[in-house]
Amino acid sequence: MTLTEHLEELRWCVLKSILAVVLASGICYFFSDAIFAFVVAPLRQNLQPGQNLIGTSVTEAFFVEIKVALAAGVLFSCPVIFYQIWRFVAPGLSGRERKWVLPFVFCATFFFVSGAFFCYRFVLPVAFQYFIEQYESMGVSPAIRIGEYFTFFFRMVLAFGATFELPVFTFFLVQIGIWDYRFMLRSFRYAIVAIFVIAAILTPTPDVINQSLLAVPMLLLYALSIGIAYVWRKPE
Repeated sequence: MTLTEHLEELRWCVLKSILAVVLASGICYFFSDAIFAFVVAPLRQNLQPGQNLIGTSVTEAFFVEIKVALAAGVLFSCPVIFYQIWRFVAPGLSGRERKWVLPFVFCATFFFVSGAFFCYRFVLPVAFQYFIEQYESMGVSPAIRIGEYFTFFFRMVLAFGATFELPVFTFFLVQIGIWDYRFMLRSFRYAIVAIFVIAAILTPTPDVINQSLLAVPMLLLYALSIGIAYVWRKPE
């Protein structure tokens, strides 16, 4: 394919992904109140009597509902997005490698959703408990804006979903011949530094607790990826 053909293929892949997100978001909008209640559950379980979420503008609730629907739309359209990613890179693969489309879409979706669930179920409750305790230690009663809360929630969930993709992409990069376990072992020290830098960039707040909650799972995923690269290495 020429450069122009690659750009044209990229344009169509992006447009189809956007269309999938828009359609899924449109459906999710009708359930935005229930989805929002699910989103705020990790925070509500740590709030004390008299502490609550607030809105500070006339349109804030409306725009938060739209953002909630958009985030849910991205989550539910993950299979389509990953399929479009595969379609874009497929011309550079061999005939045998192109047959991995279904395993790739399934595994990429599974690990992304697993990362989002891990963040929602285990990381966010711990983070919110820590943050609420910081308010209490200062003698301040928190009143948290729903818009700011959702921005924090979405960035954390997206960061964990993306980092959980590391074993999936490691497997396919090993099969293609770009990575191997020896390279990953040699680069482990540099990976530690890079992981903490990435965690500092992806986490919404610059505190060590938040960064560690993302960096530690990333280190474990990197170690898992080394094992995957070793097990699925190509015959020498």
